[in-house]
Amino acid sequence: MKHTKLILGTFILFILYLLSSCEKEVFITDSSAELRFSTDTVFFDTVFTTIGSTTKRFTVKNTHNNKIKVSSIKLAGGKNSFYRLNINGQQATSLSNVEIPANDSLYIFVEVTIDPNNSSNPLVAKDSIIFQTNGNIQDIKLISWGQDVHLIDGKILNTQTWTADKPYLVYNSALVDTNQTLTIEAGARIHFHRNSRFYVAGTLICNGTKENPVILKGDRLEEDYSDIPGQWDGIWLMPGSKANVINFSEIKNAIIGIQADTLGSVTEPTLTLSNSKIEHMSYAGIYAQGTTIKAHNTVISDCGSFAVALTLGGEYEFYHCTVANYWNSTTRNTPSVFLNNYYIDINDNLQIRDLEKALFANSIIYGNQENEIGFDYEAGGTFNYSFQSSLLRTDPDTDTTLTNYQNVLLNENPKFIDAFDYNYQLDTLSPAIDAGNETIGNLYPTDILNNDRTNDDAPDLGAYERIPGNN
Repeated sequence: MKHTKLILGTFILFILYLLSSCEKEVFITDSSAELRFSTDTVFFDTVFTTIGSTTKRFTVKNTHNNKIKVSSIKLAGGKNSFYRLNINGQQATSLSNVEIPANDSLYIFVEVTIDPNNSSNPLVAKDSIIFQTNGNIQDIKLISWGQDVHLIDGKILNTQTWTADKPYLVYNSALVDTNQTLTIEAGARIHFHRNSRFYVAGTLICNGTKENPVILKGDRLEEDYSDIPGQWDGIWLMPGSKANVINFSEIKNAIIGIQADTLGSVTEPTLTLSNSKIEHMSYAGIYAQGTTIKAHNTVISDCGSFAVALTLGGEYEFYHCTVANYWNSTTRNTPSVFLNNYYIDINDNLQIRDLEKALFANSIIYGNQENEIGFDYEAGGTFNYSFQSSLLRTDPDTDTTLTNYQNVLLNENPKFIDAFDYNYQLDTLSPAIDAGNETIGNLYPTDILNNDRTNDDAPDLGAYERIPGNN
């Protein structure tokens, strides 16, 4: 009898369990029960028209102890909105009856693409995401600044001038054709989409000023992208390119800042580079192959392999330049400055390419490697290099009595104001102050900031002259 009662009791408990399992789940129905958001506004920095933004996300959390059903989540602008949503993995402008378990969250991803408006002024694109729960309305604001652009989509360019009226966006690369000249005026901003390159078979003239430099960089304008390398391919001075001039310009965020593969003209440098910055390159700042470059008042910094690679011979002069490579994104085992006078052809034969001149004067070559100057040469060819009145970080056993080294400071910290924030001006205790050659300094009497180099005992090394009270 007791056994029968035990079986009957167990059966009743089992039935009750099944009945309880069949009951509907309990949802919160109170209109005062609100959702909690990780932000109240999703804000995008300036994005170019026709080009999508980066993706941003926020969370929607149910902080209650029971499930909650969001009767609708919708983009206020609907299908005409500049914005696109992905709600928990589902692309939609609206969803209904979205359940959020107790003390759980859902993720919403947002992108924006702004249509052109043929205006040189930035525009603001606003929208919102509206949540309705138990009759309670909540919303998240969406705000983006858009900028119309001159779109250069895979074009071959004849002689023309680019102005500073609104940015230029290079999509699918651009080519300055043979014997044609592209002139870029002061203040112009040139942005490059991913994998785009600036091919120059003719001539490139960048006429920036200190107050209004020419800017060449990637097309991601969010602050997080400001020093990210490898966002575009870079500038390539192709065989036949000649008489290129880059003055008061900033080249940023590419794979190779400037690649020069041309002899150009025997009467003038292939590239004259002055008062400029080449920064945040995933491979090299300047990658030269058997060409001619004359540079002054230029900063080359933050490069994943070489800051300046002068290969396959050529002729190069660098005056009052700052080469500062504190790259720390990945491991770097290469020197900042690299010189070479040969190559191996496709038949595995050695081909000599004479290095007629590689001169660094009144300059700084420094970084976080113990040796920032590398040589790779064949004795059968010309290998003519010289460091004059410069601060160098290199092999401590370097014989500075050789004629290749004249009045150099070896392995002394230049004491930049803040190398890790890319500020390569000189601190008050820098050994580079007044360490330059006066004759060379008089050839370039103003620095990259138009400061006078001739007002004190001697010019400072590098691109910046320290002016007490102004740095």
